[in-house]
Amino acid sequence: MFARLSETGVVPILTVEDVQAGLRACEALLAGGLSVAEITFRTEAAAEAIASAAARFPDLLLGAGTLITPDDVRRAVDAGARFAVAPGCSRRVIEAALEFGLPLAPGVCTPSDIERALEYDLLYLKFFPGEAMGGVGTLKALAGPYGHLGVRFIPTGGVNIENMRTYLGLPHVAFVAGSWIARKDMIRVGEWGSITRSAKEALEVVRATRCV
Repeated sequence: MFARLSETGVVPILTVEDVQAGLRACEALLAGGLSVAEITFRTEAAAEAIASAAARFPDLLLGAGTLITPDDVRRAVDAGARFAVAPGCSRRVIEAALEFGLPLAPGVCTPSDIERALEYDLLYLKFFPGEAMGGVGTLKALAGPYGHLGVRFIPTGGVNIENMRTYLGLPHVAFVAGSWIARKDMIRVGEWGSITRSAKEALEVVRATRCV
């Protein structure tokens, strides 16, 4: 699953407070050429939004973000999430995801985090909070001792249209993720055209960087 996401190069992160608005945001992303979205479990509407979007847009790869407890993992699976992302590297969350067969990218920002994930043979790791933890420089340093093991990073947190090219240029970065494509305020006020344009711009940067 994460290898498929790597082909896209960028994953928009959505925080939705209303299911219908979430559906419109997903529709806007698809109109912009992005067939993937991560919906965070930061609101009561998240699980229903994933379930509704999965039913309406079968070609959209939907993931659940901000999974902090095993119950979050269960709810994500029940909603139909195809992949999951966590802000931290909790053993309980990792073990729940493995039990349910849900592809998970746990959050890491230190060597200890990475080694905990490697204990479970997890190689796709969310680097969070990316910019606050040193950005590209830190990723280059972490790739030194772990890159040869096949670790692939997913920078998140402070990633945007201006700096995503630099991240994507690193050999150990699988793809980038961020909320700038479909910000919460954009979804709240219904700026669907802006979301579509942001999706197109992000994909253009991916293509220019990876020459695909």
